[in-house]
Amino acid sequence: MSSADEAGGTDEAAETRDPGLQPERTRLAWRRTTLSCTVVAVLAVKLVVSDGATARELTGLALSSLVWVAFLAVAHRRIRSLGAARPLPLSRRGALLAAGCTIALAVSGAAVIW
Repeated sequence: MSSADEAGGTDEAAETRDPGLQPERTRLAWRRTTLSCTVVAVLAVKLVVSDGATARELTGLALSSLVWVAFLAVAHRRIRSLGAARPLPLSRRGALLAAGCTIALAVSGAAVIW
């Protein structure tokens, strides 16, 4: 008998895995991150509107809005997938897109400030 069989069997344990609260925590983390991105986007709009808008600031605002919408789409898709009984891991494409949106939002926010 192998050590996996003695521990209850890895195949059997994988089939009866109770995800518990982990998917819920992950879903809440995605929602918090989405809220943070929304706050950054709203602050960028406020900064541009309060100082008067130059062409450069409007371009930065448009780019940050586009990135914000892209991140919302990625987050919404991930949050919906976490509702399944056995959620799949985040795809490589989704992870790269989320990371890229985060970096692009930071860069466009910095461009609006300077």
